[in-house]
Order: sequence, then C-alpha cells, then structure tokens
Amino acid sequence: MVVIHYTAMTSAQEARDWLCNPQAEVSAHYVISRCGTVWQLVDEEMRAWHAGAGAWGGVSDVNSRSVGIELANTGAEPFPEPQMAALEDLLRGITARWQVPPERVIGHSDLAPGRKIDPGPRFDWRRLALRGFAVWSDSDLDAEGDDTPAELDDLGKTLEAIGYTSDADMTTKLAAFRLRYRPAATGPASRADSALALKLARDYPVDPVPRNA
Repeated sequence: MVVIHYTAMTSAQEARDWLCNPQAEVSAHYVISRCGTVWQLVDEEMRAWHAGAGAWGGVSDVNSRSVGIELANTGAEPFPEPQMAALEDLLRGITARWQVPPERVIGHSDLAPGRKIDPGPRFDWRRLALRGFAVWSDSDLDAEGDDTPAELDDLGKTLEAIGYTSDADMTTKLAAFRLRYRPAATGPASRADSALALKLARDYPVDPVPRNA
C-alpha cells in the first residue's frame, strides 16, 4: 500500500528533521517539499511508523504493509504543481516496484477515520486517478444532490467493500468517505453517497474475490 499524508508544519525541512528525531517516535519513507524536492528517510523495504492505528480492506497492520509519503503542507493550502509532479514521479516507481493497485493508494484519513484528516479536501485525488495512481469516480449524476436518506446497513457494507474497514462507527466512516470524494456534502447519509459508493465498490473493490472462489 501507499499512504499519503500532509506534514501540518510550516516547512519541509522542519518536518524532515522531526521525522528523523528518535524522540518523535514517528517516521515516514519520503518527504516532498512544496518545490518538489524529495527526501527519502526510510528504505522502502523497512517499516516506517507513519500510519498508526487503523485498517484498510483486509490490512490491519498498515505500517508493515505500506510506504508512507509526507507532503509539506499545513492542511489549509493548495498542493503546488512541483510537489504534485514530484509525487507522481515517486508513485510511478513505488507502484511498479511493489505492484500496488490504485485502490491501495490512500490517504491517512481513509485508514484512520475520525483520527486523521490528511491529506484533506484540497488534495487532488482525481489528478492521481487520471494517471492511474489512485481511485476516483465523479459523483453519480443521477443521484448527485439527492438527499433521500440511504440505508445505513447497506451503505456500511459498501464502504467496507471500498476499504473502510476500521473500527470507527458508521457516521465517522461516512465523514472520511465524503472528505475524499464529496468534501462539500453535509447532513445524514444520502442516496448520493450510496450511489457513488456503489460505483466505487463495483469498479475498485479493495479485496476482489478471486474468479475461481
């Protein structure tokens, strides 16, 4: 897997130095500055402490199964073009070396709903998806704006099929799903949420069932 974070610090150098400090008890494989400089802090073959508690699909120990990438960003600013271009170059190599499918390139908020919000609503997941490095699906046009309540049990199962398998409650998982795919959405779960989740689960199941199963 690949997990994308933001540093929540004012400078990339500050984040890099903190991640290299043993007292921090946190680490990541890569840091990318706003101008596109890439620092590798941990070998990809080694475990970095970037994900913490959480789950994605059938993976509960995400740190042992993932490469962590930190983007220099406070969480309240756009991600600049040089930084996004550097991220794409990095993902091109990582996904090829480790055969990582798009549905396993995720944000910290995806695996840890309610605990983390990075890389946040300003991150351009659609751009990565268009290059084959992540999952995205535009809202179902027939359902977008439809506030008809969704069946929570059915929506919960669909979100799990996408990958939202943490122990968080349904409301928290929905918030994480919306943060990535429908950041402007508010209120109770709706048909618009359900339609989009079903489309993603159909096209990008995180743990597809083998054809001979």
